[in-house]
Amino acid sequence: MIRGIDYQNNLLNEMSLKWPDNRIVNIVCHGHSVPAGYFATPYVNTFDSYPHLLHRIIKERFPYAAVNVIVTAIGGETSVSGAERFERDVLNHSPDTITIDYALNDRGVGLEAAKESWEYMINAALKRNINVILLTPTWDNSFFTKDENWQNLVKHKNQIIELADKYNVGLADSFKCYENYVRTDTELVDLLSHVNHPSKKGHELVAYEIAKYFLAR
Repeated sequence: MIRGIDYQNNLLNEMSLKWPDNRIVNIVCHGHSVPAGYFATPYVNTFDSYPHLLHRIIKERFPYAAVNVIVTAIGGETSVSGAERFERDVLNHSPDTITIDYALNDRGVGLEAAKESWEYMINAALKRNINVILLTPTWDNSFFTKDENWQNLVKHKNQIIELADKYNVGLADSFKCYENYVRTDTELVDLLSHVNHPSKKGHELVAYEIAKYFLAR
């Protein structure tokens, strides 16, 4: 069963405390070029990417919290290499919450290798009582052709939902956010800055989808 919006209640209660009773809270955004802030490659627009936008939302909702949003994402990476450096680059920050976003690139390694890597990262985090939020993929221009690339993206999206359900962790369904946006007769190009990278509007959709797990107290 996928965790609901009450998943982080204990953490949010802590984030509501004022100094001197508060503490540093670390949120790590792990993944590929999207959380890394790549727009039209090689342009990196850090401050319009969803980790930074999420940070701003959290601070508006929790003005007393001392929160770091740390980005460990690398452009072009898959979950296989992301898992290999997970302990060194992610767990070393002593995170309270980790978001994982690799599906766009994981088409290159296939479902089986991706599943093994995602499960490794999920289990490593849960063993340390760290909250996990899995992200389904944002869209790319394969939506327009509905080719094999698109069908594979859908398969990875479905696998991520299954993993969130299996491990009872959070799910930020970016894919569904895009689907809902396009269903209202608006254009997907509004959400793209490049063939496979979101625009600021696309990043905003993702940030607010993750932010459902950070509702103000």
